Amino acid sequence: MSDLSTTDELFFNRAGLDRTRTEGIVDDALRDADDGELYLEYCQAESVTYDDGRVRNASFDTMQGFGLRAIADEATGYSHSAELTEAAIKRAGDTVRAVQTGHSGTLAEGPSGTNQSLYADENPLGQMGFEAKVKLLADIDAYARARDPRVRQVTASIAGEWQAVQIIRPGGFRVADIRPLVRLNVSVVVGEGDRMESGGHGVGGRETYAAFIQPDAWRAQTDEALRQAAVNLESVAAPAGETTVVLGPGWPGVLLHEAVGHGLEGDFNRKKTSAFAGLMGERVASPGVTIVDDGTISDRRGSITIDDEGTASSRTVLIEDGILVGYMQDRMNARLMGVAATGNGRRQSFGHAPMPRMTNTYMLAGDKDPAEILASVKNGLYAVNFGGGQVDITSGKFVFSCTEAYMVENGKIGAPVKGATLIGNGPDSMTRVAMIGNDMALDPGVGTCGKDGQSVPVGVGQPTMRIDGLTVGGTAA
Repeated sequence: MSDLSTTDELFFNRAGLDRTRTEGIVDDALRDADDGELYLEYCQAESVTYDDGRVRNASFDTMQGFGLRAIADEATGYSHSAELTEAAIKRAGDTVRAVQTGHSGTLAEGPSGTNQSLYADENPLGQMGFEAKVKLLADIDAYARARDPRVRQVTASIAGEWQAVQIIRPGGFRVADIRPLVRLNVSVVVGEGDRMESGGHGVGGRETYAAFIQPDAWRAQTDEALRQAAVNLESVAAPAGETTVVLGPGWPGVLLHEAVGHGLEGDFNRKKTSAFAGLMGERVASPGVTIVDDGTISDRRGSITIDDEGTASSRTVLIEDGILVGYMQDRMNARLMGVAATGNGRRQSFGHAPMPRMTNTYMLAGDKDPAEILASVKNGLYAVNFGGGQVDITSGKFVFSCTEAYMVENGKIGAPVKGATLIGNGPDSMTRVAMIGNDMALDPGVGTCGKDGQSVPVGVGQPTMRIDGLTVGGTAA
């Protein structure tokens, strides 16, 4: 069954909307707009959290609704409701028409169609009953405790989502997408004496649960959480100061996401509030640094067959061999900047208007062996895993906390450290990249990005990378 026929069943047969009348309401509501759309959404979501031998939280939610948007020049009118009726959509049309007062726009050409299908539309929520989920999480708890007698606490969770969307534009243009999303997380706390440290690992993607609930899969994930916790139990206080930092492959790409990615979103650059504004075609990173945003990778957490405006997802080169060559664009900012939309118009739900957002953002591989990169460092830090971080888009300044990091002395990995934070400036740090590994990897499927109060699933990635002269905040006396 196609995504359009599936969503027609949800919105026009079950919800009771008449397709012809709904299209007429959209035509009328956006008759003087430059752009806009009706966004219909149906979403089921579930999660179970198991903590210290018992179910701590379990939820199942069903949500549906619409968002109607009209754009006139730079102004946006947006109205949304969980009441999925023609009367409610008509009232929303009366609201968004206000932004068009005195404006006589020519509706922008709609997105091109796409035949791509990046993930199966099977609903993961029907795969496992509640008892099976609880047993899986209980098995993870028991396995972790059996593997390491130092375990003090185990928290495991499983979550799934099935989202169906249909986008209607004036003139009868319709496009739809069915988006599964699952995630499995394990975190542990281990202790010796009065000292306790934690470790965690998660996996996920736009798949069903099948790939992640096999014993070999969840045991490997639990082993990784235990390994991180054990490493942290041996850690020493991190020294502070400017030093050479080697970032590991995969999840450390979250630093690129925050320090560079957000600054390359179209809205910040159109408004000239990004540290990268006005630098198109100029060198913004060391030679060899190529960063892309690619929403077309099958089954990845950040992938989208179409974005939330109906534009087909794409692979957008942002920085090529150190030169700034592209931004991530939604339809409105692309139109105002005179460029093409890149399929990056995303929203958290029908209750939110879309804006330029990342999908899977990563750095391409270089030609260096990771061992060669580490061997080149006389004194420095090897950062393998990160926790939280934040960035100021205008200045480009960022701060990231390391959850797993090691001292590097004379080219050898030394003692693990705790309390290390990386402090720098995104554009500046990219010019300090000295070596790029040949081991590019994507994260395991756990990224969530926040912007202007909206959260969306994303992916990150990078190869091993050496950055010279990065500031490390530490806890050593």
